[in-house]
Amino acid sequence: MAEKKTKQVMSPEFRAKTLKRLLVYIRRHFLLVILSLLFAVVSVVCTLYLPILTGQAVDVLVGKGNVDFSLLLSILVKIGILIGVSALSGYLSSLVNNRITYKVTAEIRKDAFDKLHRLPLSYVDRHTQGELINHLITDADQVSDGLLMGFTQLFTGVLTILGTLILMFSRSIAVSLVVVLLTPLSLFVAAFIAKRTYTMFQEMSRVRGEQTAYVDEMLMGAKVVKAFGREEKTNEAFREINDRLQKVSLKATFFSSLTNPSTRFVNNLVYAGVAVSGAFLALSGKMSVGTLTCFLSYANQYTKPFNEISGVVTELQNAFACAGNLFALMDETEEVPESGNARVLETSEAGEVTLSHVSFSYTPEQKLLEDISLAVKKGQRIAIVGPTGCGKTTLINLLMRFYDVREGSISVAGTDIREMTRKSLRDSYGMVLQEVWLRSGTVMQNLRTGNEDATEEEVKEAAKICHAHNFIMRLPKGYDTEIGEDGGSLSQGQKQLLCITRAMISKPAMLILDEATSSIDTRTERRVQKAFAALMEGKTSFVVAHRLSTIVESDVILVMKDGNIIEQGTHEELLSRGGFYSELYNSQFVRTAI
Repeated sequence: MAEKKTKQVMSPEFRAKTLKRLLVYIRRHFLLVILSLLFAVVSVVCTLYLPILTGQAVDVLVGKGNVDFSLLLSILVKIGILIGVSALSGYLSSLVNNRITYKVTAEIRKDAFDKLHRLPLSYVDRHTQGELINHLITDADQVSDGLLMGFTQLFTGVLTILGTLILMFSRSIAVSLVVVLLTPLSLFVAAFIAKRTYTMFQEMSRVRGEQTAYVDEMLMGAKVVKAFGREEKTNEAFREINDRLQKVSLKATFFSSLTNPSTRFVNNLVYAGVAVSGAFLALSGKMSVGTLTCFLSYANQYTKPFNEISGVVTELQNAFACAGNLFALMDETEEVPESGNARVLETSEAGEVTLSHVSFSYTPEQKLLEDISLAVKKGQRIAIVGPTGCGKTTLINLLMRFYDVREGSISVAGTDIREMTRKSLRDSYGMVLQEVWLRSGTVMQNLRTGNEDATEEEVKEAAKICHAHNFIMRLPKGYDTEIGEDGGSLSQGQKQLLCITRAMISKPAMLILDEATSSIDTRTERRVQKAFAALMEGKTSFVVAHRLSTIVESDVILVMKDGNIIEQGTHEELLSRGGFYSELYNSQFVRTAI
């Protein structure tokens, strides 16, 4: 499957499609493109007229009789003006090109990032964080570099070639034919190498993404790596990926670097042909020395763009490969779209949840949840327990509609959740997970994530209830303290207290607590349980717990095993049955007693 996708991405059809999509973004800045072309035309016209003035100056110097210094001075003034105009137009053209390039890159990156939020969680689960980061950052930068070279050198290069040919043919058809006949060699060499470098740059981008993913993974698990003494094994794995990146990068760079010397060799042949043929014409009196000087200058000007364009083609191959990665991301299938008449769930309505014959599996060949039915009344506390891998977290993902059920239905307030907007459904839930997430910013900003309208007093009151206020006030700037990515230097327990407080501030109608107190000490946990009791008052709550002592007061306890609900009832009822729940509870009690 991966090999098939790689071949598709490297196909000429895909490259043509990628170019068309890039042009769509560029077309949005049509006026800037026209302005860039105008500046490029001015710069090229000035550059092409310079050899004519130079040739006239040479003819004045080598002419018979005395040198006409007044005419020479006039020519030199014109040359100075042309150089100034050419430099200014080139500078302005670069400014416009930079604006076009970075605007286009910013739009592509923004569209790709927006797309990520519309993709189902299954896509994120299938791809590493490093791979996605590489697409949004590195690949976008490569597109930027390629486009900048394309705008800066491709426009002027093509204009220079066309303008030079017109001026040369207007002066000598014979010498111009020498140039035209030798030029295809340069084009053939550039095209031959460029065709082979595209697949190499595509592979380089893929391996670079793999390396980024590995580095990101090892940084996230740095403590575990050190705790288990895996530094050397980690280094070996990194070296293996790094060696592969080195090989593919060297291969791509080597072949792309052949373009410039190869085209230069052909261009030198063109220069030599012009010099020899022009010299014979000058000796026979059919061409002046100044005209020969002009032709030699044109030969240089004519061949120079081929060198630049060959380099641009190499960069564009890399840019197309990286743009292809970004567009492939944008083409991924989005979440099932909401219907046009999707209902907005009001917070006051939420609370009653019904699961009817729900079945779900992440992959068709591996079944997980099968034929689960459940009716939850508004305000009930539902605890979900069971061994690891039994489907507890999967059930939570379905309630939040992070995944859609394969069979059956889930309803909230009598409406199938697939018939209501995702935002209104998720807004009705307050969620605290075992894996905490905090963003870079102040403590106050993190706590207001779920309710930006919360006042400072409401935030502090919630923090006091959740026993987070005291440790927050011990921070350097209290609630205005900046915390880094994922909570920075805060302990795991402190991070979780902030997440609990954040859920309380959002004032949801329903709650999902997935091992919400797993990183809190026992004393604090008892206090937080009281806070949760107050928070859950009158709200439908789903609590996933391994420590069964924390859910004994639940209205209903669901005991899951192998994707099925095998027992259901209150704590006392389940204990009296002496079934699987009783075994789990007693095993924890015995272990605690020991």
